[in-house]
Amino acid sequence: MLTVWGRRSSSNVQAVLWCIAELGLEHERLDAGFTYGVVDTLEYRAMNPNGKVPTIRDGEAAPLFESGAILRYLAGRYGGDPFWPGDPDARAQVDQWAEWAKINVAQAFTAPIFWRVVRVPAARRDPEAIVAATAELETLLAIADARLADSACLVGEHLTLADIQLGHLLYRYYTIDIERGTALPHLRRYYDALAARAAYRDTVMVSYAELIDSM
Repeated sequence: MLTVWGRRSSSNVQAVLWCIAELGLEHERLDAGFTYGVVDTLEYRAMNPNGKVPTIRDGEAAPLFESGAILRYLAGRYGGDPFWPGDPDARAQVDQWAEWAKINVAQAFTAPIFWRVVRVPAARRDPEAIVAATAELETLLAIADARLADSACLVGEHLTLADIQLGHLLYRYYTIDIERGTALPHLRRYYDALAARAAYRDTVMVSYAELIDSM
């Protein structure tokens, strides 16, 4: 049995759960992190010394932490073409765009925008910083928009691990209260297509109400 530790409102947990759903894997999820605790226990720190979520354990295998590593493990063990290609060159194309989304887009969105808009109380928000961060994020999203002008997904016509890393951020991008200043029609079409997938709706389009004003 695959076990996942992490709250449903964590974006990194959502990426892992979406991948699991797309691969059709049986699993158990245990709440951890934020108000749910667990992550400071000795047992959890023995699995994940960072004390963050997600962490997974696949049967009797050693626990894994860090969402990017977890996603590559799941894709490598349970996925296949085209989600995680067997050909090294094709797989590298997927991997580079997955890394691009994880390192660039997620870092430009989560703390600079999502936390400032959702998790910081209104009286303490910095509107100018949010506007500047949104403009910076949208320069990155424009790269994805250009890619998506000629294909249904980030790497070709079929969902891959790269789409997990990019797509799980878009529900929050399109639903938080910010001024989106750049026209990104191909990205919007892509998001709408993701939102039509049952796996995406069930794992990513999840309320983040518990995070409001939490910092």
